[in-house]
Amino acid sequence: MNKHILTNKAHWNKLTDIHTSSSFYDVNSFKKGENTIPKLELDEIGKVKRKSLLHLQCHFGMDTLSWARMGATVTGVDLSDSSIAYAKELSKEINTLARFICSDIYDLPQVLTEKFDIVYTSGGVLCWLSDLSKWGLLIGDYLKQGGVFYIREEHPFANMYDHDFQLKTDYYFNTTTPEHVIPKGSYSNRKAVVKTTSYQWHHTIEEIINSLVSAGLTIKFFHEFPFIGYARFGELMEQDKDGWYRFKDESIKIPMTFSLKAIRT
Repeated sequence: MNKHILTNKAHWNKLTDIHTSSSFYDVNSFKKGENTIPKLELDEIGKVKRKSLLHLQCHFGMDTLSWARMGATVTGVDLSDSSIAYAKELSKEINTLARFICSDIYDLPQVLTEKFDIVYTSGGVLCWLSDLSKWGLLIGDYLKQGGVFYIREEHPFANMYDHDFQLKTDYYFNTTTPEHVIPKGSYSNRKAVVKTTSYQWHHTIEEIINSLVSAGLTIKFFHEFPFIGYARFGELMEQDKDGWYRFKDESIKIPMTFSLKAIRT
């Protein structure tokens, strides 16, 4: 692994400890049977019962195991060995069958060669990937003929603003050099002490879509939404009844989330 990946792995190992005990993730409610997949994703993906599902960048597996509870045969993959270790423990504790693999996704073909009905990824994942062209090809290779890829992710437009909602004018097209990020807490707990750093990459909408098109996938839809899954802009936001975060000031209308569904034809 290069220094960027090693740094990010150490960072996510630290975040795993913070996240598994946070109210944001609320692991106890999940253990009691709560499903962590947002209704938006359930509606857009459709039924998964008796389908094979590969979850890329699965963190510590609550979403992966939620799909398993709905009848999918699931495989979760994540860079963090701490996340994967916790995911395996969680799988046993709730008595829900799942396979978890610790791997950088670019190295995944060395340990996983089967194909899947669904490849799924969601929520703050693309910034950890250095090469979206390679990512798109990997997704295409893991899909069966007629298989579905789905992502729900932070919108690149929202990422043009820092957490204080100040515009970063040099951000959008700077897609080659990773940003060295010194965090102020975690998105699950802004007051958490996080001494690790990370490297993150910026990606344009064009780059995201064309990486999949170039890999031979057919885009079925691309949707944009004025909400996001956490309080990205701090006290400027509030949580709605569906669990999404929106600006308190309703006059601020920017896209903060997108979803995309593609088919391997």
